[in-house]
Formats: sequence, C-alpha cells, structure tokens
Amino acid sequence: MARELSLNDIVKMYRDPQLAKKLVKAIHAEASKLDHTLIMHVCGTHEWTITHYGIRSLLPDNIELRAGPGCPVCITPASDIDSIVKLALEENITITVYGDMSRAKGGEGISLEDARSLGADIRIVYSIQDAVKLANQERNRKFVFFGVGFDTTAPATAYMILKGIPENLTILSSYRYVPPAVGALLKAPDLAVDAIINPGHSSTVTGMKPYKKYFDVSKKPMVFSGFEPIDVLISILMILKQLISNCPKMENEYKRSVTWEGNVKAMNTIFKVFDLVEGYWRGFGIVEGSAFVFKDKFSDIDARIVYGLGEPKSSSEFVRNAKCGDVIKGKIDPVECPLYMKECTPDTPKGPPMVSVEGTCRIWAEHKVTAIFKCRI
Repeated sequence: MARELSLNDIVKMYRDPQLAKKLVKAIHAEASKLDHTLIMHVCGTHEWTITHYGIRSLLPDNIELRAGPGCPVCITPASDIDSIVKLALEENITITVYGDMSRAKGGEGISLEDARSLGADIRIVYSIQDAVKLANQERNRKFVFFGVGFDTTAPATAYMILKGIPENLTILSSYRYVPPAVGALLKAPDLAVDAIINPGHSSTVTGMKPYKKYFDVSKKPMVFSGFEPIDVLISILMILKQLISNCPKMENEYKRSVTWEGNVKAMNTIFKVFDLVEGYWRGFGIVEGSAFVFKDKFSDIDARIVYGLGEPKSSSEFVRNAKCGDVIKGKIDPVECPLYMKECTPDTPKGPPMVSVEGTCRIWAEHKVTAIFKCRI
C-alpha cells in the first residue's frame, strides 16, 4: 500500500523535472481506456495554472478540461452593477469597490469606472477594512462597499460587521457560495460534465463536507485540487482512475490546505451575519442556496434595503454577439466566441470574462491562446 505523501514529499516532487512527464504519460495511458471525458473546474486560479503551464496541450484528445463559473467578477449580476452605478451617479454616494469589479459593465453598458469618468466618487479598495477606514475618515459622506466574491472573501466582511462598522457605511452583498453551483453544474444537461475539480481557496474555507450531498446525487468524481501544475496533473490522473474503475468518490489532493470540515470559525462567522437563499449568477442562472443575504437584524447596513435596490436578477447581460455567458458556464472555450481578440481584448473588454484577472477570456488573452494544441507522447 502506498504511503500518504507529506508536504515535504510534495515539494520535492514539484521540483523534480521528470515528475510532470511521468504524470502526463500516466494520464495518456489511463485516458486510452476511456471515451471522450469532460472535466470541469470552477476556479480562476486553477484556470491561470492550466493555461500558463499549457496543461491542456499535454492532455490526450479525448480528455477535455474546461473552466466553469469560477470568476466572482464574471458572475456578479449585471443588475447589481446597474444598481450601484445608479447610487454613485444619482445619489452622490461614495462607492468602494475592488479594482477588477470597477471595470465590469452592467446591463446598461456602464461600469463604475465609467461612472467615475462622469464625476462619481469611486474608491478602489483591497478589502472591507479599507472601506471601513475611508468611512471613518469622512463621516459626513455616505459610503457603500460593493461586496463581491465567494466563500473566501465573505468571512472578512462578516467579521468586520460583527466587530462594528461606521454608521455612514452600508454594504451591497453580491457574495456567492460555491458548493451549490458545483451541484448545478453536475446536473446541467447541456454540459454533460463527467467530473469536477473543486476549487482550492474556496474549499479551504468551506471544507469538503458541503459538497457531499451533490456528490451523492450525481455520483461523479470530485477532486479537491491545489494550484501548482503538479497538483492539477495529479488531480486529473485521480479522476481518470476513478472513471476507469467505475468507483466515483470525493478525493482530496490538496490535503495540505483542504479538510473535511474546512475553516469552521470562518464559516460560523459568515452564518452569524448571512443567510443563504437562491441567487442569480450572471451568465449561469439561478442557483438554489448560493447567495449570501443579510439576516434581518443587519438590515440597517444592507444597501439593498437602505436604498431600495431590490434583489439581483437577469437583465441585458452582455453585448450583442458576445458569448460571455457560454464561457462563464463552461459551454465553450474563449476562442469559440466571435468577439474574442477582435472587438473584445484586455484593452477593450466587452464582457466580464475579459475584464477580471480571474476571467477565462482575460487569462487566455494574456497568454495569447488562439487555439488548443495537443502534444504527442
């Protein structure tokens, strides 16, 4: 029986220049026993690793590795962007927002960056702590923090709320919970996903446990993966072995960070402030139990209630002829969009997947990917 690898073992393996070749050969050997197989991941950092190291080019023709809705900026509802742009332009409210999110356009075709060029007070921040600091410094102004992200960023916001935030600061929560989205991907008939590589950062917080009910229904392989190229190759090999043996399970390749229970303290902090309800994901649709909304006792800091913004919904999400929604959902690769690297580039982005550094189109564009090539082993 093979022994369990330690962190030192993994570090040594990563530095072994021959290891990747051995893994790729093993992947090809196992893949020869399978038909076409679609593996999907839901993490922008995984996509960067896969693209940067050319992992797709190393895979056999029958193994397809595709990015799903793992970019928080990409799935933030267009109606939320429209709402906060309106607050900035019409209500003279200072908006604090992450840099990538400030460049994403809403259904009206206007971003917060555009609003700033029209005179709105938009402040780029790196955390909720920055927003709190600004609001404390300017007590005579109203501030809104645009809370965007997954399970990884929601805990910090919840913590600051419990600690106490200035009375002149409210929060528009567009936070989303990843496990239900994975469940939706697994049962989506238009995707036919065979296996999932689960996100590393998010799973470090949530743990593996919330995914079990989705695995129990789908009975499709799930591997929780780290972010080094070796991590991804090992995860792919683990999935192929599961498929060949017809023994699907939840496996943890990222044991040095992900546990079954996750960060219990962080999750408890989240659920002291937020409830989970069905939520809209831009380009993907409504996902049950995936939106973090404020508990009633925090209604005085909920920008939706304070400013009567309403709940996020589908709207005119993307520019004409753009295939952003299909890219976000994982139905197509960026090169299949007719606007990719033509009208839509990192300098002239038409949709959020080209705006965010975690967006699939942006990652492919910055790596100058125009086609998928396969190596020969």
